[in-house]
Amino acid sequence: MTENPLPPCPECAGAYAYEMGALLVCPECGHEWPLASGESGAAEERVIKDAVGNVLADGDTVTVVKGLKVKGSPSGIKAGTKVRNIRLVDGVDGHDIDCKVEGFGPMQLKSSVVRKV
Repeated sequence: MTENPLPPCPECAGAYAYEMGALLVCPECGHEWPLASGESGAAEERVIKDAVGNVLADGDTVTVVKGLKVKGSPSGIKAGTKVRNIRLVDGVDGHDIDCKVEGFGPMQLKSSVVRKV
C-alpha cells in the first residue's frame, strides 16, 4: 500500500486527509482547507462577487436579496434569509455557491442573488 501523498491536517495533524473538489478534508476532525498554492494553478484564481460587488470567499455568511422559488417546495426562500458557511464552486448554469439553507437543505445559489453580511 502506498503512503498518502497529501499533507496532514493543520488542525489535528491527522494523516488520512483526502481530496474533495478543490479542498482537502480531514475525516478525523472534519476540518477542510484549500489545496496548497503550488498544486492549484493560476488559472483557478477567479473572483466571485455578490449582488453589490463585494468579493466572496469560502466560509462567508451571505443574505439572500430576493425571493427564490424552490422546486418541490410550496414556499420558496424568502429575501433576507441568512446562509452561513458558503463554499465557492464551479457550478452549472451560473450557480457558483454551494451551501445549506436552513429549512431547505443543501443547494446551489447564484452569487447575483446574495449579499455578503
